[in-house]
Amino acid sequence: MDYRLDPDLQAYVDTVNTFYPPDALALPVGENRRIYDRMCRALRQPHPDGVSRTDRRAEDCGHSVAVREYRTGADYRPDRPVVLYFHGGGFILGGLESHDDVCTELCARTGLSVVSVDYRLAPEHRHPAPFEDAVCAFRWAGRHFAAPLLVMGESAGGNIAACLCHAMKGARRPAVGQLLIYPAMSAAWIGESHERHAHAPLLSHDDVRAYDAARAGGAPPYDDPRFSPLAAGDFSGLPPTVVFIAEYDPLACEGEAYCRAIGAAGGTALLLAGAALPHGYVRARGLSLRARRAFDGIVRETTRLAAGSAG
Repeated sequence: MDYRLDPDLQAYVDTVNTFYPPDALALPVGENRRIYDRMCRALRQPHPDGVSRTDRRAEDCGHSVAVREYRTGADYRPDRPVVLYFHGGGFILGGLESHDDVCTELCARTGLSVVSVDYRLAPEHRHPAPFEDAVCAFRWAGRHFAAPLLVMGESAGGNIAACLCHAMKGARRPAVGQLLIYPAMSAAWIGESHERHAHAPLLSHDDVRAYDAARAGGAPPYDDPRFSPLAAGDFSGLPPTVVFIAEYDPLACEGEAYCRAIGAAGGTALLLAGAALPHGYVRARGLSLRARRAFDGIVRETTRLAAGSAG
């Protein structure tokens, strides 16, 4: 398929591709991470003023996870919802630094505190390690903050966030909303966007399957709701949900399917499609007007869910 990206988006894709050789996933994971971290540093946006960052340890039941809390100055209110954020990176890449500028800007523009979770990565830490870290961070945040919790995840982090929301439905303080940005739902099936956009810029169908296998350490357990939110048998009782998908992304159909499942169960799920956008567009928000407007939508919906939960 011939992808006709805006010139600024094409320049972004070309820049990312200068860092990555075609066989990047075949490289040792350490080298893959070094490439990814260099790319993240090169594309990092300036930090807005007025946001503090504090590194902490989230501890629950003897388990400990590194987190970073972002807080605004004059606008901080302890009763406002807190965003628990899970980064992308195919379950093998990323951390507190790779998405630091995204979390800083999200905090600055919404006025909400953001807590970024440094969950363990494959292949050293296989499934269900990321899910266990998410549960640990969620329970810690429930004790550490008096405010309601919004859960947000990007790509692989969208999977973790959704699995967490399913698992915490019966908690004393469940999440009051979830925002999933082009989430990787680890679907067992191959949908229309997997076929149509199998060779999309920045993420291919083969990449998706390779990440699932790396996370699982072998055959992916697609029937495990801790691995795939779409494997959950019951989609009722979930918090208000917003799913952002990218048109040029093999994962688009997975986000659509998740919204349909929630709606069929009587829940509230809003699907927002990013026309002519590739997977990973959040990192292009400072380079592309189209990506910037999509990120504006993420800020707007985060603010809306926060206002609804506080009201």
